[in-house]
Amino acid sequence: MQEVLKEELKKERVIVIAVDTDDNGKNFGITIDASLKEMEDLLETAGAEPVGRMVQNRERASSATYFGKGKVEELKAMIAELDADAIAADDELSPAQMRNLEDELKVKICDRTMVILDIFAKHARTKEGKIQVELAQLRYASQRLTGKGIAMSRLGGGIGTRGPGEKKLEQDRRLIRDRISHLKEELEDIVKNREVLRKQRERNMVPVIAIVGYTNAGKSTLLNKLTDSDILAADMLFATLDATTRNLKLPSGQEILLTDTVGFINKLPHHLIDAFRSTLEEANYADVILHVVDSSNSNCATQMAVVYDTLNRLKCIGKPVITAFNKIDKIDTGSEEPVILKDLRADYAVKISAKYGESLDELTALIEKVLSESKVLIEKIIPYSDGAYLNQIRKFGQIVEEEYRADGTYIRAYVPRRLV
Repeated sequence: MQEVLKEELKKERVIVIAVDTDDNGKNFGITIDASLKEMEDLLETAGAEPVGRMVQNRERASSATYFGKGKVEELKAMIAELDADAIAADDELSPAQMRNLEDELKVKICDRTMVILDIFAKHARTKEGKIQVELAQLRYASQRLTGKGIAMSRLGGGIGTRGPGEKKLEQDRRLIRDRISHLKEELEDIVKNREVLRKQRERNMVPVIAIVGYTNAGKSTLLNKLTDSDILAADMLFATLDATTRNLKLPSGQEILLTDTVGFINKLPHHLIDAFRSTLEEANYADVILHVVDSSNSNCATQMAVVYDTLNRLKCIGKPVITAFNKIDKIDTGSEEPVILKDLRADYAVKISAKYGESLDELTALIEKVLSESKVLIEKIIPYSDGAYLNQIRKFGQIVEEEYRADGTYIRAYVPRRLV
């Protein structure tokens, strides 16, 4: 008990700040309150304690201090009143904004990107995940590496003005560049191995279903329930980072692969998209996209918009999409206004509860339906000497009728075009 209390005492007390430009079209219509609530959830996942929030309405954020001068003074008073240790901005701050705010407020300053990177570093488990996180952190840091203070004094750029600070700065930049180069080489080796596995799947003609969705929508829970796996599934943002693939045997007997991907989020830092591109692009190589949505979240429509925008950025388009509206067990059915769940961009939709296994048979039936639409109906007699071909049909196809005859096995089945 004492250890738990000590851990609680160690938590940083953080005030969340944001500039409301009222530009909803730019931000998928997500309200400032919803964005701040998500930021507070991110901070809690990172191990901090949000103790307050402050918003300023402006046409645009101040290029110098994010907030205007008067609001910065209000923020000083709020820090003293709440005994806060840090400030977290709901946007990505420029190096100048971060440095000026630190000088003004005398507390630690972080932004949304730093918090997300911290969570990723905390939750990375595999070698690939750790490399991707470090790569994103270094890219973020390299853009913010500026001379500062006595140890790294910023001097002029003319002849005769370079001092020890400038040398130190250049050394740090070179170290970061070298480390980024080394990590990219390691990541390329891992990507090559991933490519080998993808080609193997293509040769085996095993259909791949990529599970995508907003963070904490229940993707890992669904994968666990469908495949009897034990992947970490927790009620927190970015609980799992590493792409995980599991086998699933559909009711018809067909085998498929389900791949869980890292969750998406509003304002997902481009550093992370670049670093995790090889993982995120699993969706590009899938036959079907399974889009999991937290239907109990009041902002689920805007979260869906974020997911589709991220898929477009990854150039993952033109694939069949099944939307699974998850967590229907959490929806208040007694509400006066019924919750309308629809996704106009999906080919099919189903309401499920991954936690309790509700309607998962309907989901697997939809998966079979979508896969069968990409298959060809064949009708032929296969000689008994060609048993290997028959086994391929049983493994990768969907048998409608099978009959043993004198001259071989009569088969009527839907099979992948590549097998035909």
